[in-house]
Amino acid sequence: MSQRVLITGGAGFVGSSLGLGLAKRHPDWQIAALDNLKRRGSELNLPRLKQAGIEFVHGDVRNPEDLDPKVLEPNLILECSAEPSVLAGYGSPGYLLQTNLIGTINCLELARETQADFIFLSTSRVYPIAYLSQLNYRETETRFQLLDEQPFPGASQYGIAEDFPLDRARSLYGTTKLASELLIAEYAEAYNLRTLVNRCGVLTGPWQMGKVDQGVFALWVARHYFQKPLKYIGYGGTGKQVRDFLHVADLLDLLDLQLQQFDDLKGETFNVGGGSHNQVSLYETTQICQEVTGNAIDISPVPENRPGDVPIFITDSRKVMARTGWQPKRDIRVTLTEIYDWMVSETDNIRKIFT
Repeated sequence: MSQRVLITGGAGFVGSSLGLGLAKRHPDWQIAALDNLKRRGSELNLPRLKQAGIEFVHGDVRNPEDLDPKVLEPNLILECSAEPSVLAGYGSPGYLLQTNLIGTINCLELARETQADFIFLSTSRVYPIAYLSQLNYRETETRFQLLDEQPFPGASQYGIAEDFPLDRARSLYGTTKLASELLIAEYAEAYNLRTLVNRCGVLTGPWQMGKVDQGVFALWVARHYFQKPLKYIGYGGTGKQVRDFLHVADLLDLLDLQLQQFDDLKGETFNVGGGSHNQVSLYETTQICQEVTGNAIDISPVPENRPGDVPIFITDSRKVMARTGWQPKRDIRVTLTEIYDWMVSETDNIRKIFT
């Protein structure tokens, strides 16, 4: 069936990657990308969207008038808009709350008026920091490693599953996303909408304009490529903290499967990440970046933790794998190499963003 797709945050890294991927796979679909272009570097995606036949709409999810159902007329909304930084909520939280919560409400209102299907990209940050900080792990030579014996349900050597407890604080960023999830469930029930929630872990890949507080893998490659210093922040400054990662192309594969199975999956919430097979520490990331770029850089230790930091987070994606048959395909070396190759080809355009 031909789709009229609206991607909010559509000029951002995730939104544009999904839009371009869907346009290539489904040339008969009408795809529109709505974005306020606040994120530095998002303007670089506009020529790419245009070349793929994706309509760009300069708008802001905070403004209901920018989501006019008579103008946009979607039958599928991919809600990718967000202020994605945990640290942003500790300073001036107004923009974060308006974008991540009020923005979701405005998108849900558009779905209600058009009866559009609704897929929401949530975050692993919905899980409470205090509980994540109590996970049992051992320290190896290069990383922290989760143990199978854990103090909470939903936690194991495979990572954090959907039934991990949610009853403590998690950061304002995580709270806006969890509150949005609750609202999505209510809209789905009240207005008979087909909805899906994907709680994504760390997403990465080419065209990500990585920063210290968001997009760490792209940042790590960029600092090695442009030979700029980095810091290992927190946990003794060893770089042993661990995350799983997911190449955005693997997320596209999952999304395509979910769209084909929407009736069977509607109303579900899934943890979506690279899982235990795609976990890596900052220290290990450094070693691979050195090999890929041929450069070694100065990395200084900062032993003190930042607000919101956790030593290890692995996404337990076994539920979504079992339900859809999806498997991530791209490992850390392939992913970092793709990011590096993109940076080499786009050096002149991205230098000012990363240096």
